[in-house]
Amino acid sequence: MGLIVDVFAARSDNFGYLVHDQASGRTAAIDAPEAGPIRAALEQRGWTLTDIFITHHHIDHVEAIAELKQAFGTRVVGPRDEADKIEGLDELVGDGDTLELGETRFAVMATPGHTLGHVVFHDAEGGHLFSADALFSLGVGRMFEGTPGPMWAGLKRLRELPDDTLVYCGHEYTQANAKFALSIDPDNESLKARAAEVESLRAAGRPTIPFNLGEDKKANPFLRADAPELAKHFDLEGADPADVFAAIRKGKDNF
Repeated sequence: MGLIVDVFAARSDNFGYLVHDQASGRTAAIDAPEAGPIRAALEQRGWTLTDIFITHHHIDHVEAIAELKQAFGTRVVGPRDEADKIEGLDELVGDGDTLELGETRFAVMATPGHTLGHVVFHDAEGGHLFSADALFSLGVGRMFEGTPGPMWAGLKRLRELPDDTLVYCGHEYTQANAKFALSIDPDNESLKARAAEVESLRAAGRPTIPFNLGEDKKANPFLRADAPELAKHFDLEGADPADVFAAIRKGKDNF
């Protein structure tokens, strides 16, 4: 028995996820971007929605909470530090908590930066990380609310997870992320290989997730803010990696 992950498109560029604990039959939506695609995925699988796990307060991750809760009577769990911004939460979680879905255990990890209370969910036994907008393939979310130091610290914690972790992020941004990454790290062979793979996947109309965390550690410039070549690119040799991270983020914002 284990966890089945169903991936589908939602809104314009969101990913929707259903996670199904085989032992108990419980099914959770990771975030609630859009009710229609979630309902369609449930129907296709023959699953009943029992839970919704929310990562952060942005509308494209919470908009369908009310409709789904009314339709299915779901338990809705979300970040304690954003409880005042999200309607319909039944349980609050924060860094270091464990979230249960039947026999599946998710470690809750704080990843501030995109929003101050953003959390991610890590299924260590199954090797799944649901990172929402904290970590993308070859990128990270915009730093709307946080500051570089804490955001970099949160990403370093994710970087410490096992290389074989499969990462399920919130949006299909990989192609654009690859173009920026190559502009600042053009000699990175791992990045060039991933960029080529992404081009092939998108040309075939296929998603670029889940992605392998170990490969992303080598290719994602935001996970490599302590790499000397990136510090050199921004004329920040010897600087705190958090400052290099800030420069990378600003560079992407203006790319």
